Amino acid sequence: MKQITGRIAAALGLALVVTIANPAPVGAAAYGGQCGGGYGKVNEAAIPGGTVFLTYNNSNGKNCVVVVRSNPGARVSMDAALKQSGGTSWQTDPGDFTEYAGPVYLSAAGQCVDWGGKVGDDWIVRNGTNCG
Repeated sequence: MKQITGRIAAALGLALVVTIANPAPVGAAAYGGQCGGGYGKVNEAAIPGGTVFLTYNNSNGKNCVVVVRSNPGARVSMDAALKQSGGTSWQTDPGDFTEYAGPVYLSAAGQCVDWGGKVGDDWIVRNGTNCG
């Protein structure tokens, strides 16, 4: 019995270490189809207060970015941003929103994109991703 109890304790200890080492995002937002039909999620980035989603539509070659809050509520400053890598013109949707910013769209079939967003004072930007 002592050996079995020791193995169970060891297994539980390992499970605890794995859980601590790879915690699930607390309050992560879910993509809810804000970009419309035909757009599938291809990338995401968590920020305090929400998640930035990059989606793509194979039929029209457009990317879309939307920033979704983890806990919708009172209006807060948000932005969704998207541009072709190496380009200078960002497509953005800044404002005070209760649930999400965006969608913003960009035709970029076969190109890398820079994308990101903000909730409150927290920004995240990913450069040169999802090429092709």
